Amino acid sequence: MGSEQSLRKWRIAFYCNESTVNTNRRVTILDTTLRDGEQTPGVSFTLEQKIEIAHQLSDIGVDVIEAGFPASSDVEFETVRRICAEEGIRPKICGLARSVKADVDRCIEAGVDMVHVFIPTSEIQRTYTIKKSHAEVLAITREIITYARSKCDIVMFSPMDATRTKPSELIEVCKAADEAGVTIINIPDTVGVSTPSMMKPLVAMIRENVKCRIDVHCHNDFGLATANTIAAVEGGADQIQVTVNGIGERAGNADLAQTVMILKAIYGMETNIQTEKLVETSRLVSRFSQIAVLPVQPVVGDNAFSHESGIHSHGVMANPGTFEPGIMTPEMVGHRRRLKLGKHVGKHAVRQMLEDVNVNPSDPELDMIVAKVKEISGRGRKVTEFDLFEIAKSITGSHNDKKMIELDDISVFTGSHAIPTASVRVVVHGENKTCSRTGDGPVDAAMKALLAIAPGKVQLKSFQIEAISGGSDALGCVTIEVEDEKGRIFDAAASNSDIVIASAEAMVNALNVVYRSGGFDR
Repeated sequence: MGSEQSLRKWRIAFYCNESTVNTNRRVTILDTTLRDGEQTPGVSFTLEQKIEIAHQLSDIGVDVIEAGFPASSDVEFETVRRICAEEGIRPKICGLARSVKADVDRCIEAGVDMVHVFIPTSEIQRTYTIKKSHAEVLAITREIITYARSKCDIVMFSPMDATRTKPSELIEVCKAADEAGVTIINIPDTVGVSTPSMMKPLVAMIRENVKCRIDVHCHNDFGLATANTIAAVEGGADQIQVTVNGIGERAGNADLAQTVMILKAIYGMETNIQTEKLVETSRLVSRFSQIAVLPVQPVVGDNAFSHESGIHSHGVMANPGTFEPGIMTPEMVGHRRRLKLGKHVGKHAVRQMLEDVNVNPSDPELDMIVAKVKEISGRGRKVTEFDLFEIAKSITGSHNDKKMIELDDISVFTGSHAIPTASVRVVVHGENKTCSRTGDGPVDAAMKALLAIAPGKVQLKSFQIEAISGGSDALGCVTIEVEDEKGRIFDAAASNSDIVIASAEAMVNALNVVYRSGGFDR
């Protein structure tokens, strides 16, 4: 721990100038996944999904949830009202409002703890969206904040498009809001045009001119949302706005996991976030939004703590800090470290993966196994753990790989007016078992039937189909990843011209990999 703290202090001193950044403070987190996040093109959460997300955000420790824009529709009003009334949700609930009294009233009727009013302040926004002068914006700001404060104890104000507003005009409107009694001023980088070197002095300038707390909301049009948010904290911001997986308008917002872990691991600042729940939160929102998290996504992506290169794998096996940040471990965010197979894989990683399943090749055999893995990967094909074990078996002649489960038969029933159903017959430890399940399609039904028959809890984590030949009778390759009760992730694949059979065989292969690796209470 001492070395980690030394490393963090060195980074702060070197990159941030420790003398000008107060790292000994707590930053509060406002999550706007349910409001700005749902404005992601193509994303629409159901009421039940929003309530589940709100509970998850509460569980991980966010301080404020911006639940929606109550005045925008009756459906939105009812959603915000339900979230406000939901038992067990700890954070304060915020509702968005234009600088219109009726919008504020709608927020109050919904039962929010915080009203968030906004008005455009940049010349381009004033001219083309509300057709108001700067003087008129100042008058509206004073009036709406005074009104909102008469209705609610906590009022946040946003000078929309703050980073494109003339500095003198921005200061004037912020001062007007502060004098009118606003609780917190949010500085939005509405179209993501700021840079960290601009954001820090901008927030610092506002900090010098107002007494209230300062919040920041950054968009990711140039990929700088998280960096700008961190710079705003350096400049004195007390609260930051984020979304899970960085979803939101256009290119999205500052990412919750990345921003929180930068503050915690690099700067040593405190938040109320239980970081070990970041990965599960990411997966929940990914599932509901139907936006996949890229493998290379920082902190929560599948590759965040995965290692393929021989040098890297050897290093992390000796000491994880060699090729990982050290000040952020997979356990801190609810992740797992993985050694991956590919054309860059090294002998140490392969030997470790085989030893984990009690396969102990000689040095010449290990060289042959590694060469085969690299040769297959060099042809552009992904090599799974199941493939590795099959390669090792063929080279070592080992037969100490008795399978837990074998697929005997599968049948599916589906149609345009029928509920897709799959029935599987398998042999588990020599015993015949059958199971039927319905699903969203025949493949989904088959996956559910096999998972139900497995002698332990396993979750399907990812599913990919790739055609490896042409024509209507194309050979399809299905690659899946499953996660066992210990949080370990395993992958396997299978090919067949019948995609349902390929999917079932891939799942059987994956379950056998779990078993070989000591799963199912073996």
